[in-house]
Amino acid sequence: MPPPDQVRSPAETVRLQYLASATGDMELWRSVVAEDVEWTESAGFPLAGTYRTPDGIIAGVFTQLAEEWDDWTTHDDTYVADGERVVVLARYSARNKTTGKAMEARVAHSFIVRGGLIVRMEQIVDSAVVRAAMT
Repeated sequence: MPPPDQVRSPAETVRLQYLASATGDMELWRSVVAEDVEWTESAGFPLAGTYRTPDGIIAGVFTQLAEEWDDWTTHDDTYVADGERVVVLARYSARNKTTGKAMEARVAHSFIVRGGLIVRMEQIVDSAVVRAAMT
């Protein structure tokens, strides 16, 4: 993380979001997202839809994932930054609590970062792999 007198790059901001969600540090996570953040989960994904505000995202996405999956992890493999846009090529891995089936799915996240805060995230994911682990 840069010294307090320096602004984080958009990629550093996104990386902090992944670190915060991986460790469950929702205070840190909130510190890198805007109050009016929009978070879109892909059509076909079990949590499909657009969530708004930090509280809405925590309740609608992070809490739901924790209730339905063990060891949900996002492996943020590759970052591609272009100005305020950061695209992360990644993988999800987890085990479904109901079926006991493990899965690993490819995913891309497209973030928009303005003023050091994430204002938008859009997920593109192989939903079929996720759904297969649920049945």
